[in-house]
Amino acid sequence: MTIVTATPARVIICYLPWGVASFSEPLVSRKVSDKKSREMKRFLFFLAAFVCIRVSFAEEADRRRPTALTTTGVPEIPTALVDRLRQYQSVRSAAFRGWAPDGNGMLIATQFGGTVQLHRVYEPGGRREQVSFEEEPVSGQFLPGRTDGTLLLEMAKGGNENFQVYRRLGQYGRPELWTDGKSRNLLGPINDAGTHAIIASNKRNGRDMDVYLVPLAERGEWTELMQVENQTWHAHDWSPDGKRVLLTRYVSINESHPAVLDVATKVVTELPPGPLRPVVTPDPHSGPASFTQLHFGTDNHTVYLATDARSEFQQLYRLNLNMSDYTQLAKWTSWTWDVEEIAVERKTGEVAVVTNEEGSSALWLLDGEDVKQVPVPTGVVDHVEFSPDGRQLGFTLARPNAPADAFSWDTAEKKLTQWTFGEVGGLDPQTFITPKLVRFPSFDKRSIPAFYFAPKNTSPDKKFPVIIQIHGGPESQARPLFSGIEQFYLNEMGIAVLVPNVRGSAGYGKTYLTLDNGPKREDSVKDIGALLDWIATQPELDASRVAVSGGSYGGFMVLSSLTHYPDRLKAGIDNVGIANFITFLETTSGYRRDLRRAEYGDERDPEMRAVFERINPTANAHKIRSALLVAHGKNDPRVPFSEAELIAPLVRKNNAPVWTIYADNEGHGFRRRENRDYLTAASVLFLEQHLVGKAVP
Repeated sequence: MTIVTATPARVIICYLPWGVASFSEPLVSRKVSDKKSREMKRFLFFLAAFVCIRVSFAEEADRRRPTALTTTGVPEIPTALVDRLRQYQSVRSAAFRGWAPDGNGMLIATQFGGTVQLHRVYEPGGRREQVSFEEEPVSGQFLPGRTDGTLLLEMAKGGNENFQVYRRLGQYGRPELWTDGKSRNLLGPINDAGTHAIIASNKRNGRDMDVYLVPLAERGEWTELMQVENQTWHAHDWSPDGKRVLLTRYVSINESHPAVLDVATKVVTELPPGPLRPVVTPDPHSGPASFTQLHFGTDNHTVYLATDARSEFQQLYRLNLNMSDYTQLAKWTSWTWDVEEIAVERKTGEVAVVTNEEGSSALWLLDGEDVKQVPVPTGVVDHVEFSPDGRQLGFTLARPNAPADAFSWDTAEKKLTQWTFGEVGGLDPQTFITPKLVRFPSFDKRSIPAFYFAPKNTSPDKKFPVIIQIHGGPESQARPLFSGIEQFYLNEMGIAVLVPNVRGSAGYGKTYLTLDNGPKREDSVKDIGALLDWIATQPELDASRVAVSGGSYGGFMVLSSLTHYPDRLKAGIDNVGIANFITFLETTSGYRRDLRRAEYGDERDPEMRAVFERINPTANAHKIRSALLVAHGKNDPRVPFSEAELIAPLVRKNNAPVWTIYADNEGHGFRRRENRDYLTAASVLFLEQHLVGKAVP
């Protein structure tokens, strides 16, 4: 028998032959009368027909949803909204990924299809020649020492972060798997000759990231350089002669220990723990220090590095390995910001340095004792690298009013050149809104920074709803960057955007970094309460219409804020967030469990466990009355998908609106365009209904 169900979009035909009796017969005892048997068959038939009809209408409601996503509570996305969002979702950026070894152009990462792939650009403003064609998002680089276009690629399946390394020999061909295809592998520095790389891999036991020497020119045996046990080591750079590698043993963002590895003997020698400087008693900076950005100079004994030893901020030093002494480069001593990137030109010894000045980058060139600032537009600079001939410095520049693009600085001609020109979906760049930096006092009188994006034509007569975007990490930092969806909030929905750097954020000194550690976790949530107080004092902002949004640790901040301020928040968007620190720490991937305990606290300690039991969003979910959207990838190795499964049902018990969006092919965040676009559209619809109170025109 055939049943036809009609919906406005299509007709669905369900074939339900009376052969349904074939699966009902075992359920019907021979002692049951024929009449009862017929009744059972009839019941099963109509049950199947009912399910068919329900499924047909459910599919109709989700017709815009990618097949890898499952949702609950999410209405159909209106066509008008999809059309209005399209331009803002078509913003395209480009990231510099290194110079071609033959001096002919650069490698960039950009997205034309569903995922980010690698492209080659031969000249400024030239066409982008795609060089990777994978289903998964790809990162990678040219293999040094080869001028035939050989690439090393890194990718993971479905967001599981078990990265594999591939080599694509020459300009054409299929990438060849260089790792085992199942363990987690991180490609480290490659020697200048391009013959060997350092790779960290947990292939031995699935947890510890051992350090290996891996041949790249031809396939060969891996050499284990260091077998680790509950430690995390990062390789930074090779010496020019290829005999030594700079390492750090990472304990936490506030503590790491520098070392040098002799590749031939496998002997690891710890470097001096920091510069010796006159100190006062008590010394506020006598505790653990962090070391970052270790790079060899032109010889095999000079090292440039950044450390916050004896300082609040990462400062630039030169270390002589033969003398074991540090020299703080004289003209940089008055800096009060972090050095966050270093690049060294091997032949001339010129050093490029990026500093983080309250979220924005400054780029500097150091030639001996001569220090000059490179005039780059306001934004964030990263991935700095000198060209093979040493004349140009390549980097990515992400600006607050434009997508990120690849740039270069000609060190001889003192000329800045833009290589790529990101698209903005045909939108008028003049309409883009840039943020201003504001500060607000928190409960302990500490000043908390935030970037404030205000819609145009603000006035006390027209109060705007507000969304607070909370970054993850927590040892991360909100920075003044361009976002298509934020511009949509501002220009199309009239929503003001506030992006705070609550205590625990990076970029404001190591003391600030520790203010939310362990049992002080909820102090950062109190900063959100203080921001709500500040919003109430701004005449153009509507304190009765505020939402919070965040991912990862920012997702915890969303959930915790909803439990603390249920009467002051209308809605929250939790993306891959932590709902319970105990279950999170017990189930996050083994290679990162102790690293997270260093920040959040150890759930095995009875006192800390009691703190978690008190502050966990799952323990306080009964307080949430705001609307909630939960998005999560099922392959997430950092914050397991089970965290979403814990919180959503608990909030539903409060009769609060709960929308969920779960992805079968994503991990820690939605990286595929079709999934990301759907989540964006659903988020806009969610805010329309639960924050703005009206549809986008």
